[in-house]
Amino acid sequence: MSTRSQMISQPNPKRWQALALLCFANFLVMMDTAIIQVALPSIKESLGYTKANLQWVMNAFLILFGGLLLLGGRLSDLFGHRRVFMLGVSILTVASLFAGLAWNEMSLNISRAIQGAGSALIAPAALSIIMLLFSADKKEMGKALAFWGLSGAAGGSLGIVLGGVLTQLLSWRWTLLFYVPVGILVLILSPKLLEKGKRRNGRIDFAGAISVTAALILIVYGIVTAEHSGWQALSTVLPLTIGAILFIVFILIQVFRNEPLVPLSIFRTPNLAAGNVSLILLSASWFPLVYFLILYLQQVLKFEPFMAAMGMLPAPVLMAIFMIVLAEKVMSKFGMKVTMFIGFIILGISGVILSGNTVDGNYWSDVFIALLLAALGNALAYLPATTAAVSEAKSEESGLASGLYNTTYQVGSAVGLAILVSIAASTASATAGNPLVALNEGYQQAFLWGGMVAFLGAIVALLFIRSPKQGRAKAPKS
Repeated sequence: MSTRSQMISQPNPKRWQALALLCFANFLVMMDTAIIQVALPSIKESLGYTKANLQWVMNAFLILFGGLLLLGGRLSDLFGHRRVFMLGVSILTVASLFAGLAWNEMSLNISRAIQGAGSALIAPAALSIIMLLFSADKKEMGKALAFWGLSGAAGGSLGIVLGGVLTQLLSWRWTLLFYVPVGILVLILSPKLLEKGKRRNGRIDFAGAISVTAALILIVYGIVTAEHSGWQALSTVLPLTIGAILFIVFILIQVFRNEPLVPLSIFRTPNLAAGNVSLILLSASWFPLVYFLILYLQQVLKFEPFMAAMGMLPAPVLMAIFMIVLAEKVMSKFGMKVTMFIGFIILGISGVILSGNTVDGNYWSDVFIALLLAALGNALAYLPATTAAVSEAKSEESGLASGLYNTTYQVGSAVGLAILVSIAASTASATAGNPLVALNEGYQQAFLWGGMVAFLGAIVALLFIRSPKQGRAKAPKS
């Protein structure tokens, strides 16, 4: 019997247990971007951060995470997915211990940056393992990717709630020390549930890795700086310009290298390029919607931080229902193109509805209904976009495809948020009268333009996504 037929007829019997472990790891990575948000005031008071420097508790993680994802994907392809996954978990666990014990600003910022580096190894390696575990059956692949997407969304949403509970009952340090025991648990279970994987012959394109990592770090740095310094400030323009130049250098290196970090031929994989563009637009619409909705609840409707977090809790619950129960079935029946188009349209509508919220709005009529629509739209768009971005890559390029997927999603979130924060701030400053009304006007514009981004995603889906015939997916080449 051929290798391919063996893989189809004898799927890994531990694949669902492995999926649970990998989704839990993804949950932890995504939660790391959210759990510490509620703890920021306590951290500021404890370690003496200035208001301007406090942002680096978040940004130190995000910059290294976004900047190293492509390299993490390449290392995963060369050295084995499980090996790189466990290395990333080990780095995250140790860095979390030092972060929880941090004694000053510098020690916490460095520890958070190392957490980001570890997460950049975990995310592409984990998704690569999922792609290989479920590549033989398209229906199972759809379910697996739905669970993967849900774990990330739940990590971002529940992280805010858990961060509030840990900070209030224990200390801000436990929002970081929390990762130590669970990281050790993941390391214990990994050899039992995950296949060792194979090392592949090949060299690391160090020039490409350094140029693209530096480019992404500078671009992300410029974006997060723009939120506070403005888009015309030298501290914003300079890193963005140098980052763009380095990205052009990276492309040139990829053209002439025999073993490039990102073989440009991968973009000839059906739907991969369109899937990644769709993910950029999806994250640029969804992530800012959640961000501004939390601010609207706290600053306009005057919810306490914990109650605002609870007000957002329906999002992961609804997404669980929509992704697992509905999205995979809709995609199986109508294909990726139609499912993604519908999802983007619904997400866009939710943004338009939220753009009409007033200072005396009501949670159930003005927020919950729009949140329900946003969760439905995100679930319907996310599953086919992810499937398009990763499912048809060759097995030896699965880490690269996963790195691209994670990179585009993170960059889309950062770019979308920075632009919409700038729009909200400029609108609020230009609105005369009641400061609360001006603040709400800014949020309204952010919701509206976030909806427009979602509608653009619907156009991309309609024009560029191709729905393959339903059935069994190709098994990875041995």
